[in-house]
Amino acid sequence: MLYFENWKIALISVVCLIGVLLSIPSFVGTQALQGLPGWVPARKVTLGLDLQGGSHLLLEVDVKAVIVERLNNMVDAARTVLRQERIGYTNLGLQGDSVVVTVRDAGDVEKSRTVLRNLEPDLDVTSAGANVTVRYSDRAVIARKRAAIEQSIEVIRRRVDETGTREPTIQQQGDDRILVQLPGVDDPERIKNLGKTAKMQFRLVDSTVTEADIAAGRVPPGSEILPAEEAGSRRGQGGRYAVQKRVMVSGETLTDAQPTFQNAEPVVSFKFDSVGARRFGEATRQNVGKPFAIVLDGKVISAPVIREPILGGSGIISGSFTTQSAQDLALLLRAGALPAPLNIIEERTVGPDLGSDSIRAGAIACAIGFALIAVLMVAGYGLFGLIANLGLALNIAFTLSIMAMMGATLTLPGLAGMVLGLAMAVDANVLIYERMREEADQGRSPLSASETAFRRAYVTIVDSNLTTLIAALILYLLGSGPVRGFAVTLSIGIACSMFTAVTFSRMLVVLWLRTRRPKLLPI
Repeated sequence: MLYFENWKIALISVVCLIGVLLSIPSFVGTQALQGLPGWVPARKVTLGLDLQGGSHLLLEVDVKAVIVERLNNMVDAARTVLRQERIGYTNLGLQGDSVVVTVRDAGDVEKSRTVLRNLEPDLDVTSAGANVTVRYSDRAVIARKRAAIEQSIEVIRRRVDETGTREPTIQQQGDDRILVQLPGVDDPERIKNLGKTAKMQFRLVDSTVTEADIAAGRVPPGSEILPAEEAGSRRGQGGRYAVQKRVMVSGETLTDAQPTFQNAEPVVSFKFDSVGARRFGEATRQNVGKPFAIVLDGKVISAPVIREPILGGSGIISGSFTTQSAQDLALLLRAGALPAPLNIIEERTVGPDLGSDSIRAGAIACAIGFALIAVLMVAGYGLFGLIANLGLALNIAFTLSIMAMMGATLTLPGLAGMVLGLAMAVDANVLIYERMREEADQGRSPLSASETAFRRAYVTIVDSNLTTLIAALILYLLGSGPVRGFAVTLSIGIACSMFTAVTFSRMLVVLWLRTRRPKLLPI
């Protein structure tokens, strides 16, 4: 066992060298890495929110709003198909989680059920007398909720990517919540804007409604009163508009939006795809001279008068924008609208100063732990203790390099996991060296004592490390956030110790014993 062929020594040396090189970027600043050639590894360990500072948001997706919106669309679709089939009806509308309609002729009830069932798949259509009720099946509700969550995560990810934030954490929590962690971002107000639904619609302003009607809340059935984005931007009743419910053009057909300037004021330019351009051109051509409301999330951000048909598929959104708000609105429009509103459940911001203090405290803790272990190992085992310390330093380098390659995030509990990993790594050396002493006390030669110690201690080392790995795996599977960070760094440290404390240390011990041929062990 105490023999290493030259190719094994070379292979172990190369692995150690690669591990050290991959860990170097984590110890130097970003500026020092910029001047290096492209082939040099430059991936650093990603620092978590508690070390780097940043913003933490827990968002709840209002999945009920998705179902309500789909049911409202179904009301319009039901009105269209019933008229096409010449089925007389009354009292068509939304009641709870169902669409209800009363059929005038009892002979048309079955026909109405058939045409309404064909509106969408997975609809439950029932009738009681002349009343026909349409609702989504339980399977359809679950599928739409799941789709809303997945689409919301994707839209938020696109919006975060637009901001240039590095290494964000965006993941689902529970059935209807999304966790967003943005290291290095310390502007919570701007981050909260990422949670805006950003559902843009182009509708006509109902010019038949007077300001007195708006004040009294009197509008025709096909119109509604919407507030203005800025109260002072509406010359009329408290910054409110009477807007037709019919959507002329939807923001879903937008292909691009960019902040720009017009008459020295920030505006947002937008561009439609071919379908949106055709609809927008037709809507403006038929309504020249009428005000056209641009509605964002239920608020009118601008209501310009259509001077002439806009046939190029592009336009300008003007309003009370600042440079930053114009950039944010353009970002939201480019990333797409959320399928449902998001409610902020939890908001937390960690300042960079606090993060720096955490890094400093964690580094000091690691340094003190390493120094104490190094002193005790040298005092207790002499030269072999120094070999164990080299293995510990290599263990730290391997842990950081593996985390950097995996893209794992280092948190404050993760630093605690690294310190515990050091203790577990040196524990293997202690087991081996104590076994050496016992064998040497029984009269064995240094070579024989070392060979027996490595062979018999190996089973104990594997058993103890495997037990700890199982505990770390349970923490990772059942825990979340900081607990998972602790489990990851601890697991990586233990896995690396099987190489550094057994293979690397054994190689150095064997090389020293073969070279010096001592009569007594130096421990």
